[in-house]
Amino acid sequence: MEITKETIMGDMLQYDGGIAYILMQSGMHCVGCPSSIGESLEEACMVHGLDPDAVLKDINEYLASKK
Repeated sequence: MEITKETIMGDMLQYDGGIAYILMQSGMHCVGCPSSIGESLEEACMVHGLDPDAVLKDINEYLASKK
């Protein structure tokens, strides 16, 4: 699965639960709440005042390290 800023949070977390740790480390502590799982990564980052490009970079680095 390719993770982009448009990827839905619930889909991303279902793909790899370890992404939740990355999100929480970034400051997104409501991972898994009903409203966040339907948002895109970009939307969730905006709500939390996070840079979606930086969070996406961290997620992709995490996924690449697993290969």
